[in-house]
Parts: sequence; structure tokens; C-alpha cells
Amino acid sequence: EVQLVESGGGLVQAGGSLRLSCATSGFTFDDRAIGWFRQAPGKEREGVSCINSGFNEGDGRTYYADSVKGRFTISRDNAKNTVYLQMNSLNPEDTGVYTCAAGGYSCGANFDSWGQGTQVTVSS
Repeated sequence: EVQLVESGGGLVQAGGSLRLSCATSGFTFDDRAIGWFRQAPGKEREGVSCINSGFNEGDGRTYYADSVKGRFTISRDNAKNTVYLQMNSLNPEDTGVYTCAAGGYSCGANFDSWGQGTQVTVSS
């Protein structure tokens, strides 16, 4: 069974930091791109960041939404089947439910496996 489990969310003041984790199981982690998405109340889900696999069409490359560039860092630990999202300099606009998803080799492929999400709330 494919599983993605997010953790690390919480309440933080503006300017603070959080590190989200996406622990996965049930599939070959090394050859799947993993993305982070977020959905704020009343808004559509948006892509935040993504990291390619290191195999075949993937090259380990990372991608970020313009709104988080320079503040968020995505990384993967293939030994632990886990992807991390380090979030620094958080602001209230970063508030939302953060969900990780697994796709194909690269971030351009469709994401077909999703976690349940973790809430991030940034107070002003």
C-alpha cells in the first residue's frame, strides 16, 4: 500500500521556521519525484516545491514557487524514504494545509499518490 505521511506542521510566529517531513512507503522512493503543495482557506491548492528523482528522466533537480524561493528548501533522504521541506522566514501568507505527493521520475509528471496533509499556521 502506497503511503505518504506528513509531519512537522504547527503554529509559528511570522519570521519563524518549520521543517516538514514526508515519510513514504509502499513504492520505490528513489525513482519518484516528490512535491509539496499547500491550500489556504478559500483558495485553490498550489504547488510549493518539488524535487526530481535521481534516476532516468529525473536528475535530483529542485523547483520552487516564486513566493517561496529563497525561503524554503526541499531535500530528500533516499535512505529514509523521506522528503523534507525546510521553511524559513515564514509569513502569514504561508498559512495552509501542506500536502506531499509522489509523481513520476520528474516533477513534470502527474502526481498520483497523496498524503493527508499537515496544518501550518503563521501568526502575525
